[in-house]
Amino acid sequence: MRLTYIYHSGFAIEAANFTIIIDYYQDSINKNHGVVTDRLLHRPQKLYVLVSHGHADHFNPEILKWREERQDITYIFSKDIETAAKTAFCDIIFIDKDEQYKDDILQIDAFGSTDLGISFKIKADNKVIFHAGDLNNWHWNEESTDEEIKEAEEFYSRELDHLASSTPAIDIAMFPVDPRLGKDYMKGADQFLEKIPTKLVIPMHFDTAYDKAAEIKNIAEKYNTEVFVPSHRGDTIEI
Repeated sequence: MRLTYIYHSGFAIEAANFTIIIDYYQDSINKNHGVVTDRLLHRPQKLYVLVSHGHADHFNPEILKWREERQDITYIFSKDIETAAKTAFCDIIFIDKDEQYKDDILQIDAFGSTDLGISFKIKADNKVIFHAGDLNNWHWNEESTDEEIKEAEEFYSRELDHLASSTPAIDIAMFPVDPRLGKDYMKGADQFLEKIPTKLVIPMHFDTAYDKAAEIKNIAEKYNTEVFVPSHRGDTIEI
């Protein structure tokens, strides 16, 4: 299995019989040129395109134009995108928290988020893969009130507990580490790894702050979790 960091929260997962693209925002070189348009869209294996929610840095409507290149794409979107009516939809599977998509290749379970939309737990190729979407401990300690911080902590804790109740372990997790959160930008990742044993964690939602993203190594070490920190757009790891 190969995992490719596209950009921001966008990833591709390739196996012998499928390709998954998650939360495509921009391609790995520029807005419309890179690993997706140059290679992945031409890969003959079954293609799944997942979108966790409708924020512009997770959902680019251009992905619907990929149908012009191939007709066999399975689109699986968060329900909020359907209600937002941002574009014309056809043959798209919309799922909400606690709903599931399953076929003979993979199973996708939708879990919650502490922002818009959902997160994805994917069972495929004998692995459990988690893409957090915008699930994170989102608060700014330097700016938030004590009550806002308490509410954010409780909200995040509930969503983590719900995920952990049916997820004893994860093989690969992609998780937000957004430096804009200030000094506690790793807190959500720390709480996630403490709650759910994870073999490999990959930071996301950090734009181009690769040095900041690399700080996750200090967190993961506490939990004997391996880390892949992309060094550039289009970086890959063989798993």
